[in-house]
Amino acid sequence: MRLADIGVAAVKLLPPEAAHTATIRALEKGLGAPLRAPEPDPVLATILPKSGLKLSAPVGLAAGFDKNCEVPSAMARFGFGFLECGTVTPLPQPGNPKPRLFRLTEDRAVINRMGFNNYGLDYFVRRLSKYRAPVPLGANVGANKESEDRIADYVRGIEAVAPHAAYVTVNISSPNTPGLRGLQDKASLEDLLSACGEAERCSKPVFLKVAPDLDAEAIADIVGVLHNQGAWLAGLIVSNTTLARPGTLTSRDKAQAGGLSGAPLMAPSTGVLKAFAQALNGEFDLIGVGGIASAADAYTKIRAGANAVQLYSALVYSGPGLVAEIHRDLAALLKADGFTSLAQAVGKDL
Repeated sequence: MRLADIGVAAVKLLPPEAAHTATIRALEKGLGAPLRAPEPDPVLATILPKSGLKLSAPVGLAAGFDKNCEVPSAMARFGFGFLECGTVTPLPQPGNPKPRLFRLTEDRAVINRMGFNNYGLDYFVRRLSKYRAPVPLGANVGANKESEDRIADYVRGIEAVAPHAAYVTVNISSPNTPGLRGLQDKASLEDLLSACGEAERCSKPVFLKVAPDLDAEAIADIVGVLHNQGAWLAGLIVSNTTLARPGTLTSRDKAQAGGLSGAPLMAPSTGVLKAFAQALNGEFDLIGVGGIASAADAYTKIRAGANAVQLYSALVYSGPGLVAEIHRDLAALLKADGFTSLAQAVGKDL
Protein backbone atom coordinates (compact mmCIF):
# COMPACT_ATOMS: atom_id res chain seq x y z
CA MET A 1 0.00 0.00 0.00
CA ARG A 2 1.30 3.45 -0.94
CA LEU A 3 1.92 6.04 1.76
CA ALA A 4 -0.77 8.26 0.19
CA ASP A 5 -3.26 5.38 0.43
CA ILE A 6 -2.42 4.86 4.10
CA GLY A 7 -3.02 8.57 4.74
CA VAL A 8 -6.39 8.49 2.98
CA ALA A 9 -7.43 5.41 4.96
CA ALA A 10 -6.40 7.01 8.26
CA VAL A 11 -8.27 10.24 7.54
CA LYS A 12 -11.45 8.28 6.77
CA LEU A 13 -11.50 7.10 10.38
CA LEU A 14 -12.23 10.67 11.49
CA PRO A 15 -15.63 12.38 11.28
CA PRO A 16 -15.94 14.08 7.86
CA GLU A 17 -15.32 17.69 8.82
CA ALA A 18 -12.50 16.78 11.23
CA ALA A 19 -10.95 14.69 8.46
CA HIS A 20 -11.10 17.61 6.07
CA THR A 21 -9.55 20.01 8.59
CA ALA A 22 -6.78 17.50 9.37
CA THR A 23 -6.04 17.17 5.64
CA ILE A 24 -5.74 20.93 5.18
CA ARG A 25 -3.46 21.28 8.21
CA ALA A 26 -1.24 18.41 7.06
CA LEU A 27 -0.87 19.88 3.60
CA GLU A 28 -0.16 23.28 5.12
CA LYS A 29 2.76 21.72 7.02
CA GLY A 30 4.12 20.14 3.87
CA LEU A 31 2.87 16.63 4.60
CA GLY A 32 1.28 14.34 2.03
CA ALA A 33 1.80 16.22 -1.23
CA PRO A 34 4.28 15.06 -3.90
CA LEU A 35 7.49 17.00 -4.40
CA ARG A 36 6.48 17.78 -7.98
CA ALA A 37 3.48 17.32 -10.21
CA PRO A 38 3.39 14.51 -12.79
CA GLU A 39 3.90 15.55 -16.41
CA PRO A 40 0.58 15.29 -18.28
CA ASP A 41 0.35 13.85 -21.78
CA PRO A 42 0.55 16.70 -24.35
CA VAL A 43 -2.78 15.56 -25.86
CA LEU A 44 -4.48 16.91 -22.71
CA ALA A 45 -3.26 20.48 -23.12
CA THR A 46 -6.03 22.91 -23.98
CA ILE A 47 -6.90 26.60 -24.17
CA LEU A 48 -10.42 27.57 -23.17
CA PRO A 49 -11.68 29.56 -26.17
CA LYS A 50 -13.34 32.60 -24.58
CA SER A 51 -11.44 32.96 -21.32
CA GLY A 52 -8.07 32.16 -22.85
CA LEU A 53 -7.13 30.00 -19.84
CA LYS A 54 -4.21 27.76 -20.79
CA LEU A 55 -4.36 24.36 -19.09
CA SER A 56 -1.77 21.59 -19.26
CA ALA A 57 -4.57 19.15 -18.39
CA PRO A 58 -8.36 19.49 -18.10
CA VAL A 59 -9.16 18.19 -14.59
CA GLY A 60 -9.33 20.92 -11.96
CA LEU A 61 -10.01 21.04 -8.24
CA ALA A 62 -13.52 22.31 -7.52
CA ALA A 63 -14.25 24.99 -4.94
CA GLY A 64 -15.07 23.81 -1.44
CA PHE A 65 -11.91 21.87 -0.66
CA ASP A 66 -9.66 24.86 0.04
CA LYS A 67 -12.14 27.47 1.21
CA ASN A 68 -9.54 29.89 2.57
CA CYS A 69 -6.84 29.49 -0.07
CA GLU A 70 -4.47 27.86 2.41
CA VAL A 71 -2.98 24.99 0.39
CA PRO A 72 -3.15 25.73 -3.36
CA SER A 73 0.57 25.18 -3.90
CA ALA A 74 0.38 21.73 -2.29
CA MET A 75 -2.70 20.77 -4.31
CA ALA A 76 -1.04 21.90 -7.54
CA ARG A 77 1.54 19.14 -7.10
CA PHE A 78 -1.07 16.40 -7.36
CA GLY A 79 -1.41 17.03 -11.08
CA PHE A 80 -4.49 19.24 -11.34
CA GLY A 81 -4.68 21.28 -14.51
CA PHE A 82 -6.18 24.17 -12.58
CA LEU A 83 -7.42 24.94 -9.06
CA GLU A 84 -10.29 26.88 -7.53
CA CYS A 85 -10.31 28.14 -3.92
CA GLY A 86 -13.28 29.44 -1.94
CA THR A 87 -16.11 30.12 -1.60
CA VAL A 88 -15.07 33.31 0.16
CA THR A 89 -17.47 35.98 1.45
CA PRO A 90 -16.61 39.62 2.23
CA LEU A 91 -16.90 39.10 6.00
CA PRO A 92 -15.81 36.02 7.95
CA GLN A 93 -18.66 33.72 8.93
CA PRO A 94 -18.87 30.43 10.83
CA GLY A 95 -21.35 28.72 8.51
CA ASN A 96 -24.17 26.46 9.61
CA PRO A 97 -24.26 24.47 12.87
CA LYS A 98 -22.37 21.19 13.05
CA PRO A 99 -22.64 18.41 12.03
CA ARG A 100 -22.94 19.68 8.49
CA LEU A 101 -20.88 17.28 6.38
CA PHE A 102 -21.84 13.64 5.78
CA ARG A 103 -20.22 10.78 3.88
CA LEU A 104 -22.61 8.55 1.98
CA THR A 105 -20.06 5.80 1.57
CA GLU A 106 -22.31 3.19 -0.02
CA ASP A 107 -23.35 5.76 -2.64
CA ARG A 108 -19.90 7.26 -3.18
CA ALA A 109 -21.48 10.59 -2.36
CA VAL A 110 -21.36 13.48 0.11
CA ILE A 111 -24.03 15.76 1.60
CA ASN A 112 -22.94 19.13 2.93
CA ARG A 113 -24.72 22.11 4.41
CA MET A 114 -21.57 24.05 5.29
CA GLY A 115 -23.05 27.50 4.59
CA PHE A 116 -20.03 29.37 3.21
CA ASN A 117 -17.93 28.99 6.35
CA ASN A 118 -14.71 30.96 5.73
CA TYR A 119 -12.29 33.49 7.19
CA GLY A 120 -13.35 36.37 4.95
CA LEU A 121 -11.85 38.31 2.05
CA ASP A 122 -8.90 39.91 3.87
CA TYR A 123 -7.46 36.55 4.95
CA PHE A 124 -8.23 34.94 1.59
CA VAL A 125 -6.59 37.68 -0.48
CA ARG A 126 -3.44 37.62 1.67
CA ARG A 127 -3.10 33.91 0.88
CA LEU A 128 -4.10 34.24 -2.76
CA SER A 129 -1.56 37.00 -3.41
CA LYS A 130 1.30 34.71 -2.27
CA TYR A 131 0.50 31.90 -4.72
CA ARG A 132 3.33 31.33 -7.20
CA ALA A 133 2.80 27.83 -8.66
CA PRO A 134 2.36 27.59 -12.45
CA VAL A 135 -1.07 25.91 -12.24
CA PRO A 136 -3.87 28.48 -12.86
CA LEU A 137 -5.69 29.37 -9.62
CA GLY A 138 -9.26 30.66 -9.59
CA ALA A 139 -11.15 32.33 -6.75
CA ASN A 140 -14.80 31.54 -5.98
CA VAL A 141 -16.75 34.40 -4.39
CA GLY A 142 -20.08 34.44 -2.56
CA ALA A 143 -22.34 36.59 -0.40
CA ASN A 144 -22.65 36.73 3.37
CA LYS A 145 -25.72 35.07 4.84
CA GLU A 146 -26.80 38.21 6.73
CA SER A 147 -25.88 40.66 3.97
CA GLU A 148 -28.39 43.38 3.19
CA ASP A 149 -27.00 43.72 -0.36
CA ARG A 150 -25.77 40.44 -1.78
CA ILE A 151 -25.04 41.88 -5.20
CA ALA A 152 -22.69 44.38 -3.55
CA ASP A 153 -20.98 41.44 -1.84
CA TYR A 154 -20.25 39.85 -5.20
CA VAL A 155 -18.93 43.12 -6.62
CA ARG A 156 -16.65 43.51 -3.60
CA GLY A 157 -15.45 39.94 -3.92
CA ILE A 158 -14.62 40.25 -7.62
CA GLU A 159 -12.74 43.50 -7.11
CA ALA A 160 -10.70 42.03 -4.24
CA VAL A 161 -9.64 38.70 -5.74
CA ALA A 162 -9.37 39.45 -9.46
CA PRO A 163 -5.94 41.14 -9.35
CA HIS A 164 -4.43 37.96 -7.89
CA ALA A 165 -6.44 35.14 -9.50
CA ALA A 166 -6.30 33.52 -12.93
CA TYR A 167 -10.09 33.68 -13.03
CA VAL A 168 -13.06 34.42 -10.76
CA THR A 169 -16.19 32.35 -10.15
CA VAL A 170 -19.43 33.99 -9.03
CA ASN A 171 -21.18 31.34 -6.96
CA ILE A 172 -24.95 31.90 -6.90
CA SER A 173 -25.86 28.23 -6.71
CA SER A 174 -25.04 26.98 -3.23
CA PRO A 175 -28.18 25.48 -1.67
CA ASN A 176 -26.96 26.19 1.86
CA THR A 177 -27.39 29.97 2.05
CA PRO A 178 -31.12 30.79 2.20
CA GLY A 179 -32.33 32.67 -0.85
CA LEU A 180 -29.00 32.59 -2.68
CA ARG A 181 -30.27 30.51 -5.60
CA GLY A 182 -32.89 33.18 -6.17
CA LEU A 183 -30.12 35.13 -7.91
CA GLN A 184 -30.47 32.63 -10.77
CA ASP A 185 -33.96 34.03 -11.47
CA LYS A 186 -34.08 36.14 -14.60
CA ALA A 187 -34.56 39.64 -13.13
CA SER A 188 -32.14 39.07 -10.24
CA LEU A 189 -29.50 37.61 -12.55
CA GLU A 190 -29.80 40.58 -14.88
CA ASP A 191 -29.17 42.94 -11.95
CA LEU A 192 -26.25 40.84 -10.71
CA LEU A 193 -24.50 40.61 -14.06
CA SER A 194 -25.04 44.28 -14.78
CA ALA A 195 -23.42 45.26 -11.46
CA CYS A 196 -20.59 42.74 -11.69
CA GLY A 197 -19.88 43.65 -15.31
CA GLU A 198 -19.37 47.27 -14.31
CA ALA A 199 -17.09 46.25 -11.44
CA GLU A 200 -14.92 43.83 -13.44
CA ARG A 201 -12.23 46.01 -15.00
CA CYS A 202 -9.10 43.90 -14.62
CA SER A 203 -9.62 41.69 -17.70
CA LYS A 204 -9.63 38.45 -15.69
CA PRO A 205 -12.13 35.82 -16.87
CA VAL A 206 -15.28 35.52 -14.75
CA PHE A 207 -17.43 32.39 -14.61
CA LEU A 208 -20.94 31.96 -13.24
CA LYS A 209 -21.56 28.78 -11.22
CA VAL A 210 -25.09 27.43 -11.58
CA ALA A 211 -27.16 24.71 -9.94
CA PRO A 212 -28.05 21.31 -11.40
CA ASP A 213 -31.66 21.76 -10.28
CA LEU A 214 -32.69 23.81 -13.32
CA ASP A 215 -35.55 22.96 -15.64
CA ALA A 216 -35.67 23.83 -19.34
CA GLU A 217 -37.37 27.17 -18.69
CA ALA A 218 -34.75 28.22 -16.13
CA ILE A 219 -31.93 27.22 -18.47
CA ALA A 220 -33.53 29.24 -21.28
CA ASP A 221 -33.87 32.26 -18.99
CA ILE A 222 -30.21 32.07 -17.95
CA VAL A 223 -29.12 31.75 -21.58
CA GLY A 224 -31.22 34.80 -22.46
CA VAL A 225 -29.65 36.84 -19.66
CA LEU A 226 -26.16 35.78 -20.75
CA HIS A 227 -26.88 37.06 -24.23
CA ASN A 228 -28.40 40.33 -22.97
CA GLN A 229 -26.27 41.20 -19.94
CA GLY A 230 -23.45 38.67 -19.76
CA ALA A 231 -21.38 39.07 -22.91
CA TRP A 232 -18.45 40.04 -20.66
CA LEU A 233 -18.61 36.67 -18.85
CA ALA A 234 -16.14 33.94 -19.81
CA GLY A 235 -18.56 31.11 -19.17
CA LEU A 236 -20.44 28.83 -16.83
CA ILE A 237 -19.45 26.22 -14.26
CA VAL A 238 -22.09 23.49 -14.39
CA SER A 239 -22.91 22.55 -11.69
CA ASN A 240 -23.06 22.92 -7.93
CA THR A 241 -24.55 20.33 -5.56
CA THR A 242 -28.16 19.18 -5.84
CA LEU A 243 -31.14 19.29 -3.47
CA ALA A 244 -32.58 16.22 -5.19
CA ARG A 245 -32.39 12.82 -3.50
CA PRO A 246 -32.34 9.98 -6.03
CA GLY A 247 -34.28 6.89 -5.02
CA THR A 248 -31.14 4.83 -5.49
CA LEU A 249 -29.45 6.24 -2.36
CA THR A 250 -28.88 3.63 0.35
CA SER A 251 -26.55 5.28 2.89
CA ARG A 252 -27.69 5.99 6.43
CA ASP A 253 -27.46 9.77 6.07
CA LYS A 254 -29.21 9.99 2.70
CA ALA A 255 -32.02 12.18 4.10
CA GLN A 256 -29.75 14.82 5.63
CA ALA A 257 -30.45 18.38 4.51
CA GLY A 258 -27.94 20.06 2.23
CA GLY A 259 -26.38 19.68 -1.19
CA LEU A 260 -25.67 16.21 -2.56
CA SER A 261 -22.47 15.65 -4.55
CA GLY A 262 -20.55 12.65 -5.80
CA ALA A 263 -21.53 9.76 -8.06
CA PRO A 264 -25.33 10.33 -7.98
CA LEU A 265 -24.80 13.82 -9.40
CA MET A 266 -22.99 12.64 -12.54
CA ALA A 267 -26.02 12.02 -14.76
CA PRO A 268 -28.21 15.03 -13.82
CA SER A 269 -25.34 17.54 -13.86
CA THR A 270 -24.20 16.23 -17.26
CA GLY A 271 -27.74 16.62 -18.58
CA VAL A 272 -27.81 20.28 -17.53
CA LEU A 273 -24.32 20.78 -18.96
CA LYS A 274 -25.42 19.36 -22.30
CA ALA A 275 -28.49 21.59 -22.35
CA PHE A 276 -26.35 24.70 -21.82
CA ALA A 277 -23.84 23.52 -24.42
CA GLN A 278 -26.58 23.07 -27.01
CA ALA A 279 -28.15 26.45 -26.25
CA LEU A 280 -24.89 28.42 -26.13
CA ASN A 281 -23.24 26.76 -29.14
CA GLY A 282 -19.67 27.54 -28.11
CA GLU A 283 -20.25 31.20 -27.27
CA PHE A 284 -19.10 30.68 -23.66
CA ASP A 285 -16.60 28.37 -21.99
CA LEU A 286 -18.17 25.53 -20.03
CA ILE A 287 -16.59 23.76 -17.05
CA GLY A 288 -18.32 20.52 -16.10
CA VAL A 289 -18.59 19.49 -12.45
CA GLY A 290 -20.55 16.83 -10.63
CA GLY A 291 -19.93 13.14 -10.06
CA ILE A 292 -16.60 12.76 -11.83
CA ALA A 293 -14.68 9.79 -10.41
CA SER A 294 -12.95 8.34 -13.48
CA ALA A 295 -11.54 9.19 -16.88
CA ALA A 296 -14.74 7.87 -18.45
CA ASP A 297 -16.76 10.37 -16.39
CA ALA A 298 -14.49 13.25 -17.39
CA TYR A 299 -14.63 12.17 -21.04
CA THR A 300 -18.44 12.03 -20.92
CA LYS A 301 -18.62 15.64 -19.75
CA ILE A 302 -16.09 16.79 -22.33
CA ARG A 303 -18.03 15.11 -25.13
CA ALA A 304 -21.20 16.72 -23.68
CA GLY A 305 -19.67 20.17 -24.19
CA ALA A 306 -17.27 20.83 -21.30
CA ASN A 307 -14.01 22.57 -22.20
CA ALA A 308 -12.61 21.43 -18.84
CA VAL A 309 -13.90 19.68 -15.72
CA GLN A 310 -13.58 19.81 -11.94
CA LEU A 311 -13.91 17.30 -9.12
CA TYR A 312 -13.83 17.21 -5.33
CA SER A 313 -16.10 14.55 -3.76
CA ALA A 314 -14.31 11.65 -5.47
CA LEU A 315 -11.14 12.61 -3.58
CA VAL A 316 -12.93 11.67 -0.35
CA TYR A 317 -13.06 8.05 -1.48
CA SER A 318 -10.11 7.66 -3.86
CA GLY A 319 -7.57 10.18 -2.60
CA PRO A 320 -5.68 12.80 -4.62
CA GLY A 321 -3.80 10.17 -6.64
CA LEU A 322 -7.04 9.89 -8.61
CA VAL A 323 -6.18 13.04 -10.57
CA ALA A 324 -3.08 11.64 -12.26
CA GLU A 325 -4.95 8.39 -12.91
CA ILE A 326 -7.80 10.21 -14.65
CA HIS A 327 -5.42 12.23 -16.79
CA ARG A 328 -3.49 9.12 -17.84
CA ASP A 329 -6.62 7.21 -18.76
CA LEU A 330 -8.26 10.21 -20.41
CA ALA A 331 -5.27 10.63 -22.71
CA ALA A 332 -5.68 6.99 -23.73
CA LEU A 333 -9.39 7.47 -24.44
CA LEU A 334 -8.72 10.51 -26.62
CA LYS A 335 -6.08 8.72 -28.64
CA ALA A 336 -8.21 5.60 -29.01
CA ASP A 337 -10.90 7.74 -30.62
CA GLY A 338 -8.43 9.36 -32.98
CA PHE A 339 -8.24 12.79 -31.33
CA THR A 340 -4.91 14.59 -31.37
CA SER A 341 -6.07 17.27 -28.91
CA LEU A 342 -8.63 17.51 -26.16
CA ALA A 343 -10.40 20.41 -27.88
CA GLN A 344 -11.34 18.12 -30.77
CA ALA A 345 -13.48 16.01 -28.40
CA VAL A 346 -15.43 18.89 -26.85
CA GLY A 347 -19.12 18.58 -27.64
CA LYS A 348 -18.78 15.52 -29.86
CA ASP A 349 -21.92 13.94 -28.34
CA LEU A 350 -24.14 16.97 -28.92
